[in-house]
Amino acid sequence: MQLDTRVDLIRNLSQDEIGRALESWDWIGIGDKSPLFTSPFGDVFFRAVDGFWWLDTLEATLTRWATGEELKAALNTPEGQDQYLLAGLAASAERQGIVPTAGQVYGFKIPPVLSGETNLSNVEVIDFVVSLNILGQLHKQVRDLPPGTQISGFTVDGTAP
Repeated sequence: MQLDTRVDLIRNLSQDEIGRALESWDWIGIGDKSPLFTSPFGDVFFRAVDGFWWLDTLEATLTRWATGEELKAALNTPEGQDQYLLAGLAASAERQGIVPTAGQVYGFKIPPVLSGETNLSNVEVIDFVVSLNILGQLHKQVRDLPPGTQISGFTVDGTAP
């Protein structure tokens, strides 16, 4: 069986899916930004009055480019594709037969925010809406903890995707 080695680095999910997925990220300041597309791992790229933005769901940060050309230039390099899209990890997952279908993205069995590794053995396919909602809630709960704090448990809002 031959796998297609061309990984879809840009995921075009519906605005409804993206909107539901971002419900738990309101605390990070995305309210005035319009979602454009996601990475294979569910990171969301936005357009806003002040430029283009990337929501990094691993680090819970927003990165801004002033213009679409700057964003395009960043994503058109191998380094940018690895940094913003995790292209190398997505390609490795696909070669192992781990391939998301419509409405799914790659995720981590143990999220990096909970000390999970960003390697192939920790990659899984997960529903996009569920993944982003859980990550948004996790980051919100741990964002003010001192570095090195031991996490013994967490709660996830029971809102259905």
